[in-house]
Amino acid sequence: MEMYQLRAYVTAATLGSVTRTAEALHVTQPAITAQIKALEEELGVALFDRRPGRISLTRAGESLLADAQKVLDAAGHLQGRAKELQGEITGQLVIGTSTDPDSLRLGSLLRALVTALPLLEIKTRYGLAQELCEQVMSGAMQGAFYIAANMPRELEALVLQTRHYRIVAPATLRAEVLGAGWRDLAQLPWIATPAQHHTQQLLMSLFARQGLAPHQILEADTMAAGESLVRAGLGLTLLREDKAIDLAEKNELVIWPHARVPAQLGFIYARSTEHEPALVATLSQLRRVWGLSDS
Repeated sequence: MEMYQLRAYVTAATLGSVTRTAEALHVTQPAITAQIKALEEELGVALFDRRPGRISLTRAGESLLADAQKVLDAAGHLQGRAKELQGEITGQLVIGTSTDPDSLRLGSLLRALVTALPLLEIKTRYGLAQELCEQVMSGAMQGAFYIAANMPRELEALVLQTRHYRIVAPATLRAEVLGAGWRDLAQLPWIATPAQHHTQQLLMSLFARQGLAPHQILEADTMAAGESLVRAGLGLTLLREDKAIDLAEKNELVIWPHARVPAQLGFIYARSTEHEPALVATLSQLRRVWGLSDS
């Protein structure tokens, strides 16, 4: 049984009306009816007599009401104690980041963690994909945001989102790029990122599947720098799709239409640390910030 089913049962018993219960719990009347019905089916007894405009407890409903209230009270007490204990968590939490903070919803995560864990010293450290993986494995970081075609097998991962990358080129190369095949594309000038950067790993893998390698004329240390160099007319690069589309709509670059590269954005951590209080709290807040279920 679920806590929300018990809450619907107890509230309906108190208010004597499905309509008023739905208003009190901020859900629809059909949802309240379905929750109570599911609870009755699980318990194997009818909890309410239904009449037009009102409901009343059956004898079984009356007998079980006090027990249901005790369960809700116990759950509330458990939640309260958990919040108290969160405030007692001390030590240091180091989180690795791999791209711009806004796309990671980093601000929302850190605000939630600072509120929930006021005694915890929280630090963020930027790094390239492979560097972050190694630091999490060594214990230098409790966890890190990680972007790759797949999450590393050596670590646990909470997958947050699937995102896509596009091949982009200077607007001055529009005609050449739109008419190019893979081999033509590889021969054009390319702006690389460091070998451990997630966009470089995605790019090299993309061309390797074609039996090719891009002609790289220079290396930029970040994706933002690469984007700027594309807009300056120096060459092609791989760019996150939302940024690529925005700049293409402004005619600041052109997107090659024949490739859309998928990647996973996740939060990686070591299996040996998954029960540490700070990491448990971090994963919980990540699920909330990214709208993920607890399953």
